Amino acid sequence: MNKSRLFSAFALFACTWIMVAWDTPLKTLWPVMVALFFVVATRKAIWGLLSGALAGSLLLSNGNPWQAFLHLFTLHLAPSLESSWKMGAIVFTFLLGGFAAILDGGGGFQTILRFFLRKGGDASKRLQTAAAGLGILCFFDGLANSMMVGRVCKDMADKCGVSRVKLAYIADSTSSAVACLAFVSTWVAYQMSMIREGYKLAGLQINPYMAFLRSIPSNFYCWFTLVLLFVSIFRKFNPGSMKLFEDSTPAAGTSFIQSIEDDRKTRAGIHTVIIPVFVLILSFLFGFYLLGCSESLLPVTLRRIAASFGSDAGPLVLTLSSLFASVVAIGLYPSKGSSRILEGLVSFKHGVRSLIGPIFILISAWMLGSVLSALETARYLSSLITETNASVLIPSLIFITGSLVSFSTGTSWGTMGILFPLAIPIAATACQAMAPHLQESYLHLAVAAVFSGAVFGDHCSPFSDTTIVSSISCGVEPHDHIRTQMPFALITAVVAIVFGFLPASFGISPFLLLFSGSLFLIVLPSLLIGFKNKKARKPIS
Repeated sequence: MNKSRLFSAFALFACTWIMVAWDTPLKTLWPVMVALFFVVATRKAIWGLLSGALAGSLLLSNGNPWQAFLHLFTLHLAPSLESSWKMGAIVFTFLLGGFAAILDGGGGFQTILRFFLRKGGDASKRLQTAAAGLGILCFFDGLANSMMVGRVCKDMADKCGVSRVKLAYIADSTSSAVACLAFVSTWVAYQMSMIREGYKLAGLQINPYMAFLRSIPSNFYCWFTLVLLFVSIFRKFNPGSMKLFEDSTPAAGTSFIQSIEDDRKTRAGIHTVIIPVFVLILSFLFGFYLLGCSESLLPVTLRRIAASFGSDAGPLVLTLSSLFASVVAIGLYPSKGSSRILEGLVSFKHGVRSLIGPIFILISAWMLGSVLSALETARYLSSLITETNASVLIPSLIFITGSLVSFSTGTSWGTMGILFPLAIPIAATACQAMAPHLQESYLHLAVAAVFSGAVFGDHCSPFSDTTIVSSISCGVEPHDHIRTQMPFALITAVVAIVFGFLPASFGISPFLLLFSGSLFLIVLPSLLIGFKNKKARKPIS
């Protein structure tokens, strides 16, 4: 940790007592500034969120440190722990983390990989496609995804003629982007909690899960990340230094297929992964309908389905579905002898333990959001927005701000915790003059912009846990992974703004924008090749 940066962060925090005596509306933004500075200085989201919350509590307590510390827990933490949604978020996140660890420890993912590699065709393309498929299959946790794809595919990549940095790019691109889009993942509970917090600060009532589902089509950065990934695989599009690594990697040898057949590190069946994942999805869907439907269950209608997903049954359904899926995964856990349940429980324990840190980030974000609410930060920012006519730019600005924060800090969860209490109230004020149905779409676009900006940093920041884990699990230096992945991330970010957030602000359908942006990414390699050839043919004057 850089001592000068840390000293500067504490010096900035000490200025909080000056802000107490300074009568300026800018003090409502002071906790956010302190939080950002501490996250950059310490590279730890939790210290940034806690320092920002404490700074805000000091402002509210007129500089009394003991009272500020006490109020941080009694006024800004305790009410959060009384919420069924928030407690459900904690339990669900722990359970699904354990579920992911069970599937990883069972070895079923390695069996799936070998199954696909036994097919005919281009070995390099097969390996990359299989790795991307595994990443998408492991949709329920971003960090587990980064770990599993690299660990399972690393040795095979060498045999198939795929560079390790390309594999790291695949693992990283299918981690946070997929987890952020998945309707059930370790992210969902946190996402719903932040959505609920943002709408509450804006003075709006919302079912957070429905708001999340409706924001998915507008989550342009995540969708375009996946589109560009498959363009890179099938069209061999490797911009920047990625091409140098790919061109210098030896192609697959003639004994490749035989080596796959002889490589029997795991004998776990594919069913050890497929069945638990399907159980998780089905129990989640049926659980919402059974527990959330306030009318008779039959006949099943779209209206009743929508009503059930809009109910308050979310925390209970998330908890029960993940618990049931974990029990099934333990029952299918491959092991020698009769120790199946014990080994499965050990894996589950490791998975739960790995999420203790993220849970503390979640709790810290709740405290910061509560402090910002008491300081009326959202009202101040909203008043600034009403003096401008920049509603069409706000989603793009939210995305850009989120990208800068997440890249500088390396934390998607921390970025959401900082931005949601600000972005939703700002967007709510900006769209007040719109028709009601356009207001709803605009707010969903703002929610998606926060998610997209948060994932940008998680995708390519040198401080991101998924970036570092992806590189380590694939056996490459983080520096090489970042510099080869950065061109992909920047291309995706530009396309997300030009084909996504900017035109979506005018009310254009997100599905039409996804189609047009995806089409552009598909033809982009041909456009770049044509431009390069035209430049090469240009005569020298």
